[in-house]
Amino acid sequence: MTTLPDRPNAALLVIDVQNGVVADAHDRDGVIANIRTLVDKARAEDVPVVWVQHSDEGLPRDSDAWRYVPELPHGESEPVVHKNYGDSFEGTDLEAVLAERGVGRVVVTGAQTDACIRATIHGAMVRGYDVTLVGDAHTTEDLTKYGAPPPDQVIAHTNLYWKYQNAPGRQGGTVDTADVAFA
Repeated sequence: MTTLPDRPNAALLVIDVQNGVVADAHDRDGVIANIRTLVDKARAEDVPVVWVQHSDEGLPRDSDAWRYVPELPHGESEPVVHKNYGDSFEGTDLEAVLAERGVGRVVVTGAQTDACIRATIHGAMVRGYDVTLVGDAHTTEDLTKYGAPPPDQVIAHTNLYWKYQNAPGRQGGTVDTADVAFA
């Protein structure tokens, strides 16, 4: 239902699954395993996999913390979008990468739920995309010492409200890894 003309395809977005971002993430290994399952499925179905990689003062480019986790190797032909803001579209070439591939629907995975994931799912919908959040393939760290709810509650709340998200001509939704359909 995307509002983007001539964009019938889906793409898998893998956002910020970097050593320094997910080192202390809730259910790190389980989430990465689910993302790996989705990457393998997307590749098998010839669905574009787009890797998004954050950098800033606390996550310097080319540092070990900045690198993607070793469990998720990039395919040579798969684009990597470099970003400096929470929303993966802001100040990046993500829109051009998706347009080139005829993508009108993004399937979103990665980290951090309460920062870059939320910013990107909202940013995508505002830009006209249909947005599927994979509920068991995103994570965040424990920020309770700053007043945030525990990570499992942050994830559950995000999954709940995104499940019912929509806008004119666009659809959100939350599904588990086992239920992802790219077609």
